[in-house]
Amino acid sequence: MKTISRYRLALAAGLLLAGVAPGALAFDAAQTKTAVEAEVGADYGHLDALYKDIHSHPEVAYQEVRTAARLAKEMKALGFEVTEHVGKTGIVAIYRNGAGPTVMVRTELDALPMEEKTGLPYASTAKTTWNGKETFVAHSCGHDIHMAAWVGTAKALVALKDQWHGTLMFIGQPSEEDVSGAKAMIDDGLFTRFPKPDLGFALHVAPAPAGTILYKAGVLSSTSDSLSVTFHGKGAHGSMPHQSIDPVLMAARFVVDVQGVISREKDPAAFGVVTVGAIQAGSAGNIIPDSALLRGTIRTFDDGVRDKILAGINRVAAAEAEMSGAPAPEVEIVSGGKSVINDDALTSRTAAVFQAAFGPRAVRLPAPGAASEDYSEFVRAGVPSLYFAIGGYDPQQLAGFKAAGKEPPVNHSPLFAPAPEPSIKTGVAAMTLAVMAALQPAR
Repeated sequence: MKTISRYRLALAAGLLLAGVAPGALAFDAAQTKTAVEAEVGADYGHLDALYKDIHSHPEVAYQEVRTAARLAKEMKALGFEVTEHVGKTGIVAIYRNGAGPTVMVRTELDALPMEEKTGLPYASTAKTTWNGKETFVAHSCGHDIHMAAWVGTAKALVALKDQWHGTLMFIGQPSEEDVSGAKAMIDDGLFTRFPKPDLGFALHVAPAPAGTILYKAGVLSSTSDSLSVTFHGKGAHGSMPHQSIDPVLMAARFVVDVQGVISREKDPAAFGVVTVGAIQAGSAGNIIPDSALLRGTIRTFDDGVRDKILAGINRVAAAEAEMSGAPAPEVEIVSGGKSVINDDALTSRTAAVFQAAFGPRAVRLPAPGAASEDYSEFVRAGVPSLYFAIGGYDPQQLAGFKAAGKEPPVNHSPLFAPAPEPSIKTGVAAMTLAVMAALQPAR
């Protein structure tokens, strides 16, 4: 029987213990949390500087050269064996500490092609070329928080290595936002060149109160598909639209009409989203261009709903072109991240650790979230995992938003700015406890 099977059986056996959902642990979660907090507190100045450096120097998918090198240097200094350029710009860091399971901890490396508008003193002003155009770059999803917590977790685990045995596999994954980096690492031999993990963990900062831990067994996130539609028309002078076949008009109608698939064709109780986030057409206000390109995203939980939406998108796009007497449009739908499905046994065991350490701040999510994640590729490759979230806004920030009558900015907003210290400290504490629990024998 493979190690992974033995370990999963041990987890499942722990679930059967009377009165204890995840199984008894060989360490005291609250006491260990105190030790972890002491470690991260003593080193927080370094983690804060690391976070701000990464925040100020963001890099988009597969351009994370500086970011990967910075993290590789950090991990080498802790005694990890580091391999760079896995899946183009990814890194793998291995730390062996005796016999035991291999546990993977993933962080993302990439940032977003957008402008930051937080006004922070260390805000990004970086620019790059993305899809053939110059764009600002910003860590508006929180991956900079994740990376700082990832390094902090590694340091805490090394400091407490007398309390666990096994192998740590810390990976820095490129191109999460492009939902292709996980597969790129796997295709580059992540689980053949290195030990295949028995278990895996990842976290994400969320627009929730700092200090909270959010988790859920089973389906956690949506499936994503990327969408591009190119409408072809006939260019003309803006004052002579009758001489044109206007692709901008087709694009505008499509953006509105495709929502009829969402509101009138799928079950209202079933989750499904089509968002067009970019329209590229023309060069001047008095020129009707000959083509218009739309880019968007599709999110679903259910394959049947997904099939209905994809069919509707193709039908609506074709109808818009036919109404204008235009050639058939080019519709491209590329499958992206699948739903992340958290392992029931691992979630239950880790949830008990979170509850013991964080009390009522450890909260079970009632339903999956709408966002997508290519961490699902690791799950689909056979790594039982727990992907959880941490809150990012401190009480002062939340009070300020409430006083202004505003909702806290969410991930991918140009104003998204989690409070670094409580977010990073909570991330380190939660992830370290989760990994240490996984590296303890069930009893």
